Amino acid sequence: MTRQKKSWQEKLADNKGFPKVCKIDHTKSKRWGTGTFVIPAPMEVDELMRRVPKGKLTTIDELRKVLARKHHATIACPITTGIFAWIAAHAAAEAAAKGRRRTTPFWRTLKSNGELNPKYPGGIAELARKLSGEGHQVIQRGKRVFVKNFEENLAPIGMVATGIAQKLKTGC
Repeated sequence: MTRQKKSWQEKLADNKGFPKVCKIDHTKSKRWGTGTFVIPAPMEVDELMRRVPKGKLTTIDELRKVLARKHHATIACPITTGIFAWIAAHAAAEAAAKGRRRTTPFWRTLKSNGELNPKYPGGIAELARKLSGEGHQVIQRGKRVFVKNFEENLAPIGMVATGIAQKLKTGC
């Protein structure tokens, strides 16, 4: 008997015991420094991505800063934050394909340096079309595509994301 593949919506809703705050051990300290890191829940990343209004942008690094502050951690894990943003993007595209009108505006979440994420649904061409439609200038540098002066249009998601962190789980 074959198991049916999970939908993107199911993957987004599966928190797998996250968020979890862990101590940065010696295997990670060379890259991340000392202190603690949070592995966010997928829905937390999606929630932050949803807060970016039309005409504004955010980056994975901005999401990580807000998540770390929310959970009183030194940093948020860059790997899982990126993966969960990717899942949120695909869940939004899946919901839109089923006729849902209000979905996560994933095209407004850029890579850390203002680069468009080619792994998001629709690829670079669709992301560029949506961003241009919201007034952003999209430029190509070699094979990579960026939003020009993206820093000037960053949404203040950290201002609206304050609140008490959920009860933290440990055990990393």
